[in-house]
Amino acid sequence: MTRRLLFALPFATLLKAQKDFLTADEIERVRITQEPNERLKLYLLFARQRVDQLEQLFAKEKAGRSILIHDLLDQYAKIIEAMDIVVDDALRRGLLVEEGVQTVMKAEQNMLKKLEKFSELEAKDLSRYEFALTTAIETTRDSIESSQEDLAARGKRVVDDNKKQKADREALLSTAEKEEKAAAEKKVEGDPKLKGRKPPTLRKKGEVVPDKP
Repeated sequence: MTRRLLFALPFATLLKAQKDFLTADEIERVRITQEPNERLKLYLLFARQRVDQLEQLFAKEKAGRSILIHDLLDQYAKIIEAMDIVVDDALRRGLLVEEGVQTVMKAEQNMLKKLEKFSELEAKDLSRYEFALTTAIETTRDSIESSQEDLAARGKRVVDDNKKQKADREALLSTAEKEEKAAAEKKVEGDPKLKGRKPPTLRKKGEVVPDKP
């Protein structure tokens, strides 16, 4: 299953990134909609609006439409990914989202059909938005596949992935600290004035280094 960069973002980070694919009004509406199922429906509304706009643009070839089509497709794909992040974040926190997932899946199946029809059109400007259209189609298919997955299994996978990412981050920090400490010690050895000083560390003041198991 394809996992794009946006899909890998934690939900808190996603909220800050939304300015790239939502309007200021849409961002505010998402912010005040805290319940996951309702937030999914809100994102779904935004996705449908993009598809409706795309239908109007694809209805007739006009000069300059390709950039609008490209941007709408890009926004649509990111909205779909945002919905998947909402689901995974809710599952990680043990919240019920079956209602929202089923609603999203049915709507995505309909939107996918429309996207596939767009790809079948022999448009002269296809090359200018073809990649964005392919990405939108693949992202929708991936999301549908995720929605069809057993939620309990999906929730377990999300928790396991989070644990692995946390372990990877800690390992990376540990490696960086070791390299920084070695470089500092080497510098101290070469400069008598620095001997006796503590080498710099990435850890915060007062933070205790945990014992290794």
